[in-house]
Amino acid sequence: MPRRQSRPVRVGGLTIGGDAPVSVQSMLNRPAADVAGSVAQAKALEQAGCQLIRAAVPTLDDVPLIAALKQAVACPVVADIHFDHRIALACVAAGVDKIRLNPGNVGSSEAVAAVANACRQAGVPIRIGVNSGSVEKSLLAQYGGPTPQALAASALRHAALLEQHDFTDIVISVKSSNVADTYEAYRLVAAACDYPLHVGVTEAGTLRSGLIKSAAGIGGLLLAGIGDTIRVSLTADPVEEVAAGRSLLQNLGLLQGGPTLIACPTCGRTKIDLIPLADRVDRYLQTCRKPITVAVMGCVVNGPGEAREADVGIAGGDGCGVLFRKGKVEQTLPEDQLFNALVQAIEAL
Repeated sequence: MPRRQSRPVRVGGLTIGGDAPVSVQSMLNRPAADVAGSVAQAKALEQAGCQLIRAAVPTLDDVPLIAALKQAVACPVVADIHFDHRIALACVAAGVDKIRLNPGNVGSSEAVAAVANACRQAGVPIRIGVNSGSVEKSLLAQYGGPTPQALAASALRHAALLEQHDFTDIVISVKSSNVADTYEAYRLVAAACDYPLHVGVTEAGTLRSGLIKSAAGIGGLLLAGIGDTIRVSLTADPVEEVAAGRSLLQNLGLLQGGPTLIACPTCGRTKIDLIPLADRVDRYLQTCRKPITVAVMGCVVNGPGEAREADVGIAGGDGCGVLFRKGKVEQTLPEDQLFNALVQAIEAL
């Protein structure tokens, strides 16, 4: 699908924007003072396929977390900073790869200049992160609330503050918890500048509701060619965010190298306990990196036919099932052997 042309921004060893693939990121939710817990979580995120890890750095005392994360993981580390420009300067000195900061919130023009100069010298980009709770009061009054227009105007205003100091190594996000507002805000920013965009729906909710809102908002923007890096924000284990982001990109054809699961919704013909079986296969595939299509179907009437393009699959019978490849049945097996047979077939591919 055609993508909006954005300027490339280098974050450590990762490129955001330009012709680079859309990347998946997440954020640690351990307290910044819990360095050991944060490091363990960062390692788990990297293992799950996270390409960019963000950590909140609320105070100067929390800056040592950045060095610990840089030693623990290979993927770039982002420091999330509010209000105090000194924390940004300390994180840059500690080797951070990117700063998330709104320059309009850090005080004087001198403070903004100090951050811009330090980041420029270190090759550290800045993400301007505007959400519906951070829009300036003047813009709320002008636009009648945190509307898409207000979000976009706020982000561009923050970018202008950096541009005044000749800093343009910028990534922008404009997130709302309202999907329609998020979609429109990103469209406005995308039309107004060529900075790469970090796309997400903020405060999207729990694993169930957050996945639905994020799929609608992020998926819609990506289908329109808008978005260079994504975070699926969930009230859940951050590893779930990474799995969701990767799955979303894969189903949009924007991520290569991983499996695709086709699973039957079940009907009255289903005579095996398919739902837990499909869940088990789904969990197994989260650790698989093979570019294959795997099917879990409810019956042999339609299963191998509807999923004939699958590299390998299983379909249920009456207390039993079949293993098939490319629509051709290879084995009939008892129900309790279907999962293991499918795993063996996948590992043999």
